[in-house]
Amino acid sequence: MGTVSAAEAAKFGAFAERWWDPEGPMRPLHRMNPLRTGWIAERVAAAGLAWAGLRLLDVGCGAGLAAEAFARRGASVTAIDASAEAIAAARLHAEQGGLAIDYRIAAPEDLAAEGARFDVVVALEVIEHVADRDAFLAALAALTRPGGRVFLSTLNRTARSFLLAKLGAEYLLRLLPVGTHDWRGFVTPAELARALRRAGLAVIDSAGMTMDPLTGAWRESRDLSVNYLIAARRG
Repeated sequence: MGTVSAAEAAKFGAFAERWWDPEGPMRPLHRMNPLRTGWIAERVAAAGLAWAGLRLLDVGCGAGLAAEAFARRGASVTAIDASAEAIAAARLHAEQGGLAIDYRIAAPEDLAAEGARFDVVVALEVIEHVADRDAFLAALAALTRPGGRVFLSTLNRTARSFLLAKLGAEYLLRLLPVGTHDWRGFVTPAELARALRRAGLAVIDSAGMTMDPLTGAWRESRDLSVNYLIAARRG
């Protein structure tokens, strides 16, 4: 699979059984999820898109934290991941919760080759782990209908993100397993905006995500120096 890093897929597949444990290795994602899905929901509504029946694709879904949140809003959700272990955990959790989510072991280029199209495509905490960034964004664009929206969240490549998201989160606070991130794979907002434009997507909004180190709570901010969200529109 061209955009997939086998090593990254294996790394996250190893966490699959504990993905839904709010105090497990995905604890930061559990705490971040309401902010990132809520931010996306606000912009979907502002675009005049109704959640009921909205065709949404979650790329790099892991065990389904965001996919389930979107399904509960009424969207028709397809969710893909390269890890068979993560998809198995996602399917089990959705079944237990009575949610009908179409989970598939796939890369985005696989669905693009099938001619699939969606109203909204999301890729949350994924682009810093892919093998080919431009090919990945081109696939996301191909999967988005004209006028549709693409949403990404990722990590900025700054000295501050190295200290907080890499050294702090993995080595000092132990919020994430050591080796979760490679700082060299982080992408600046300017780099991501240029890459999105090359893929035929126009950036329309962005926001920072800031964590309170004492409580672990996340809030939207203007500070994009560590974690950030970005929204784009396909022309």
